[in-house]
Amino acid sequence: MRGTMRALVKTERAPGLTLQEVDIPSVGPHDALVKVAATSICGTDFHIYSWDEWSQGRIKPPMIAGHEFAGEVIEVGDEVKVVAPGDMVSAETHIVCHVCPQCKTGQLHTCINTSIIGVDVDGCFAEYVSIPAENLWINDPDLDPAVASAQEPLGNAVHTALDGPVAAARIAVTGCGPIGLMSIPVLKKCGAQLVIATEVNEYRLNLARELGADIVINPAEEDPVSIALEATDGLGVDGVLEMSGSPQAINQGLKMLRPGGRMSVLGVPPGREVSVDMANDIVFPGVSVRGIAGRKMWETWYQVSGLLAAGLDIEPIITHRLPLEEFEQGMELMASGNSGKVVLIP
Repeated sequence: MRGTMRALVKTERAPGLTLQEVDIPSVGPHDALVKVAATSICGTDFHIYSWDEWSQGRIKPPMIAGHEFAGEVIEVGDEVKVVAPGDMVSAETHIVCHVCPQCKTGQLHTCINTSIIGVDVDGCFAEYVSIPAENLWINDPDLDPAVASAQEPLGNAVHTALDGPVAAARIAVTGCGPIGLMSIPVLKKCGAQLVIATEVNEYRLNLARELGADIVINPAEEDPVSIALEATDGLGVDGVLEMSGSPQAINQGLKMLRPGGRMSVLGVPPGREVSVDMANDIVFPGVSVRGIAGRKMWETWYQVSGLLAAGLDIEPIITHRLPLEEFEQGMELMASGNSGKVVLIP
């Protein structure tokens, strides 16, 4: 397909993105061209927009940003058999090599040669995106494109939540950004007995309450550890989903855990080191701490699809829908914390 399209381009090594008219991407033999119906802003996109230290070491302009989307397949390469024009799709945005030891042992989500769209290759903040067809997930055509675009981060929430037992469990979620918020209805849908949410932003605390959290705590005003212990008869929660990246929240989460509990860590601390009491908070109580990298390919996608089909509702998390050209307002909303998921409509 020839022609031009509008896209948000990281044009230089500096803060910001630029709305430009660029060529519609070409389609290789194993690729598909997707007309983007909705694309949602991720924290990673905000890092790229603000040009933080991580972005400066990873991003190579010029590049189209964005990695969460839903849309319609318009064109496929000659070798593509897994999708066809007209399919409504979203994408697993980690492009893996299939040949490293991780890929060959079924751990594709930890591929050592991963490329990410909108990070390492051109992304989806555009009217069209070209992507390996094997990375596409066919959606129910009745699924709201805004919800469909958020399946990738929803997968992060599902992967983190289901990293340990959930049914009849008491779980704390530390950090209620969009993915932390998504984990709350996932936990409730999967039968959690008690969900405790901690967050310093009152807007997001209110969203956590709306999404089904049984106890919401602002750790700037209350002690989450004592509240969690009181709510669990002094024993502690069975699991902690660490979504904040805050060193303080990580330590509070460890102290909330019962002996033998689990902490599943998705949040990324702003610095490289976090100080914890290894002996008293991890070794002696025998707790498990595991890092969560993205989504399992493709196990998590099947779980996400099944949960949505079973009635999982993440609509309240999608708080803003904006035209693509209003991306700066979307980024400002992300920076303020007074939003859930912000979706751009090309």
